[in-house]
Amino acid sequence: MKRNFLMGAAALASLATLSACGGEPAQEAPAATVAEADPPVTPVVVETPAAAAAAGAKLEYASFTADAAAGEKVFASCRTCHVFDEGVNRVGPSLHKIVGRTAGQSPGYKYSDANKNSGIVWSPQILFEYLKAPQAYMPGTKMSYPGVKDDQKRADLVAYLEAQSK
Repeated sequence: MKRNFLMGAAALASLATLSACGGEPAQEAPAATVAEADPPVTPVVVETPAAAAAAGAKLEYASFTADAAAGEKVFASCRTCHVFDEGVNRVGPSLHKIVGRTAGQSPGYKYSDANKNSGIVWSPQILFEYLKAPQAYMPGTKMSYPGVKDDQKRADLVAYLEAQSK
């Protein structure tokens, strides 16, 4: 595209020269080399969360524009095991005020040793990482859910969990 623009600009310049000289062709300048006519273009890398993931970089929850309303839809698959009601445990523990809570501490729920002894405090970033693949993040957890692989959906889910924790 840049080459076409330069070629078009050169044609317009020749036409302007021809008109200015009363129709007589101007002396031709020596032909430009490819390097002069089309300088190398340095690509600009725009880092997005998806690009960072593809490059193997650790994704930061904060790099996403998360949507709690969209996260509520993602949470639909979690409702089988979890609710936000304080003290109400199902197959999984209550998620009442999960953000900021220490893992393995919901009263009345029998946690795995891995979860009870993890010492994790559920921050948005840790939830974002954990919910990608819970068993990989915390080997020995009872949570058999395979995780939310889509980074944006996971960010939306964490935003929904944050909103429910207030």
